[in-house]
Amino acid sequence: MNRYEPQRPESRRASSVLVSALLVGAGILIGIVVASDMGWLPFGHAVPEPPVREAPAPSPTTVGGDRNFVQIAKTVKPAVVNISTTRTGRGGEGPHGMPFDDPFFRRFFGEEFFRRFEAPRERKERSLGSGVIVEPSGLIITNNHVVSKADEIKVFLSDKREFKAKLIGTDSKTDLAVLRIEAEALPTIPWADSDKLEVGEYVLAVGNPFGLNQTVTMGIVSAVGRASMGIAEYEDFIQTDAAINPGNSGGALVNVRGELVGINTAIFSQSGGNMGIGFAVPSNMARSILAQLVRAGKVVRGWLGVSIQELSPELASQFGVPEPKGVLVSDVLDGSPAKRAGLERGDVIVEYDGKPIENPTQLRNAVAQTAVGRKASVKYIRDKQIRTLDVTIAEQPKSVAQAENEEPSESASPAGLLSDLEVRELTTDLASRLGLVDKERGVVIVRVRSGSVADEAGLKEGDVILEVNRKPVANLKAYERLASKIGKDETVLLLIKRQGRTSYVTLKP
Repeated sequence: MNRYEPQRPESRRASSVLVSALLVGAGILIGIVVASDMGWLPFGHAVPEPPVREAPAPSPTTVGGDRNFVQIAKTVKPAVVNISTTRTGRGGEGPHGMPFDDPFFRRFFGEEFFRRFEAPRERKERSLGSGVIVEPSGLIITNNHVVSKADEIKVFLSDKREFKAKLIGTDSKTDLAVLRIEAEALPTIPWADSDKLEVGEYVLAVGNPFGLNQTVTMGIVSAVGRASMGIAEYEDFIQTDAAINPGNSGGALVNVRGELVGINTAIFSQSGGNMGIGFAVPSNMARSILAQLVRAGKVVRGWLGVSIQELSPELASQFGVPEPKGVLVSDVLDGSPAKRAGLERGDVIVEYDGKPIENPTQLRNAVAQTAVGRKASVKYIRDKQIRTLDVTIAEQPKSVAQAENEEPSESASPAGLLSDLEVRELTTDLASRLGLVDKERGVVIVRVRSGSVADEAGLKEGDVILEVNRKPVANLKAYERLASKIGKDETVLLLIKRQGRTSYVTLKP
């Protein structure tokens, strides 16, 4: 049988000392190992720390997670102003200050939209818009339709200050206007080169839609070089899906660097609100117009003196051009810079002043922005050969003669493929009534058979046929002789004149 016997005091003390010594030794050993690994002792090797990789700076075009757009908005908003105009005249006041009788709004928002807001007619009309400060001294650019016919223009800054603005100048052909207020040290937005803008880039639209000040929306560049929209006479619009609404007109379109790439001008809408299709005047065009309005109070445009048209695949084939890029010269005006330089009807212009030309809008805008008296190089194709000449640009005439349509009574029917047309001899008296020069010769179309190839090609009564397959039509007999040689399955190239303008038309079976 075992018994429990307590330890003696001497034995317990010896055991405690031994355990303490072992613990102290183990602690010292562990401390040495750790210190050696951390490099705190002169001996041993420290384990190198893994390199610390900094997070890459967010790309300007990165959406989500970064504050790039926040900073851009803070920077550009103070340079975008609210413009309020008042004028006395007929018509009532539309929603949010939009005039009911403004054709710009009527066209793009639709009559139905305005009927919902119809109100009793008043003498005082008010409208709202936006503007962009482009000089610290108080120079502001906006849209012409924002300030057109205004009796009073007020500008409200982001810091709540209010100024009466002076109208420096307007240009209805680009829908731009320039104002000035008496102020100093104002914030501005730096200009961007809009020629470098690419489809897909992020942009911010800043303005005062429906009177809501300092509104910022984001989108991308949907297209560039938009034309033939019926908004202005000279169009080269940037299209964007950044939300633009009434009141945004004249506001800023900026890129991810906070630079001004365009002036918001119009929207395409069937409801009066944003539908993801907005248009802005590119900064390069706006800057050119601004400089001229400030310098002279008006815009002087360059003039080449040619009538041009789109080069379709059929026309490219007729004129020996490998692909339908460029513009076809359908007429060269007497005494014009183009005439003096040696351009001829039927030339295909493919490059102007070192820049490729793919459509009439490009050439028209490029010539208009060329300084008067300056020489520009023109590369063109004639008889399947590429040629180059220099032309001295002149000032664009103030007016262009408008011809009137005339429906003759007597008619004659040609043969061949052109049998769908009825024409009449172009007499001197008839040429005068149609606004043609005395030496002009040809035949006048008096009837186009409905549903025919000629009808589908756009020929109309009153058109004057000047050439058939590049051969001049001096009279009715010459026309019938040329028409009789054309088979039913042959393509016909006509040169016509309509309301003082000439153009080529292809009739393709």
